Amino acid sequence: MKAMILAAGKGTRVRPITHSVPKPMIPLLGRPIMQSIVEHLRDCGFNQIVVNTSHLAPMIEDYFRDGSGFGVEMAYSFEGVLTEEGVIGEALGSAGGLKRIQEFSGFFDDTFVVLCGDALIDADLQKAVEFHKDRRAIATILLREVPKAEVFRYGVVATASDGRVLRFQEKPRIEEAVSTMANTGIYIFEPEIFDYIPAGQQFDIGSELFPRLVNAGAPIYGVELPFDWVDIGSVPDYWEATRLALRGGIRNYKLPGREVMPGVRMGINVAWNPGKVTIRGPVVIGGSVYLGDGAVIEGPTLIGAGSVIEPGARISGCILAEHTRISSVARLENILVFGPNCINPDGSHLHIGEAQLGWVMDDARRKRNSSEAETSLMEAALHLSD
Repeated sequence: MKAMILAAGKGTRVRPITHSVPKPMIPLLGRPIMQSIVEHLRDCGFNQIVVNTSHLAPMIEDYFRDGSGFGVEMAYSFEGVLTEEGVIGEALGSAGGLKRIQEFSGFFDDTFVVLCGDALIDADLQKAVEFHKDRRAIATILLREVPKAEVFRYGVVATASDGRVLRFQEKPRIEEAVSTMANTGIYIFEPEIFDYIPAGQQFDIGSELFPRLVNAGAPIYGVELPFDWVDIGSVPDYWEATRLALRGGIRNYKLPGREVMPGVRMGINVAWNPGKVTIRGPVVIGGSVYLGDGAVIEGPTLIGAGSVIEPGARISGCILAEHTRISSVARLENILVFGPNCINPDGSHLHIGEAQLGWVMDDARRKRNSSEAETSLMEAALHLSD
């Protein structure tokens, strides 16, 4: 069966992370979000997958390639142009991206599924397809109930008792919401859907295609199935998803590494002295990490592969991306370090270089001069003598 993953967006609500990584490739405990989506599609019988790409497209395409390493067939539809300045993304919108693929090859020749590339799900997609076919629908939306206070974040759907969609609202005000049933970004479509999508222009599924279907009286349905849905649409979402994963709260999501003590997992080639480093879980530490003597690490914390935690550093409730160096003087609590940015859970952030925070944290691969190295050694000695 065939599927499409929507992966062309710029991920503006996840900036500054998405300045350097496309949203589907944001790592959750070291593994790209989209990898879990591809594997779930495969396990549900969807083995032919097209991905529309635009922003930082090569990172997605180079990682998944033809899909054979993940047990599926994959191809890509790039939305953009090559100029003298380089490759420039020009996303067509979720529905516009679908239309482009169909006009190119007629790929969608039977019932197919479409998913957003920024959410972890474990929905029974075959059961959703059965519901869709039983009702002879042209489109079916998988729904989840959300607290009324959060409806402004989602597309909200009102349905009849048989599931037929009566009204669709895109991110309504709380007081104007017609229901608390949210669009999860998981859709089942028939090829006839393309009759409702204009060619050669930006067009969105949620805000444009679905209202058009409702107004036309087309058979569009919503179905609520029991499944886990971890949306990573913003920095706070990513923060909460990582902490949830660290605590083992995402069903069927495998934690990396091996458990070296209760609640503490490590990759291989970690340099540390268990008798001189204090770790209180839940903590996940990637491979090839250095943990200096006297360091204290309290969970929920993730330390990415190739990172360096210098002697005496104290880290609590943090997410550190790969190759992060934390100095001996650091006392970090509830901080996300991703590339050159120090990010708070609410999304506010500082550029480490511009804020002159390099003496506290920076890239572990950066070559430091002798005076910086001597300062770190002196700081470590002072902390270990306290």
